[in-house]
Amino acid sequence: MSDNWKSAVSVTDIPDDDVIGISIGGHQIALYKYENEIFATDNVCTHGQALLSDGFLEDGEIECPLHQGRFCIKSGKTMCEPLTEDLKTYPARVEENQVYLLLD
Repeated sequence: MSDNWKSAVSVTDIPDDDVIGISIGGHQIALYKYENEIFATDNVCTHGQALLSDGFLEDGEIECPLHQGRFCIKSGKTMCEPLTEDLKTYPARVEENQVYLLLD
């Protein structure tokens, strides 16, 4: 495994169809378990600097708790106003029940 893959959390630490926030390798990351897959994005909204892990995950989108903007958790793309800047996403994989993230 490349040195850039970092062990993050156990899969069981992320509730089904929900989000948690972690700090790893100098990054604030939002980790999502959605439809039995793991996704990772920056945890800070690009619009209002709110923590997305305090937001609401629904239909594969995370809603910012501050201004109700939504991002796609798979691509990081903005889905509605007032958002104008996409989120950074990170590759995630699971090995032996452990989530690993590819950080830059």
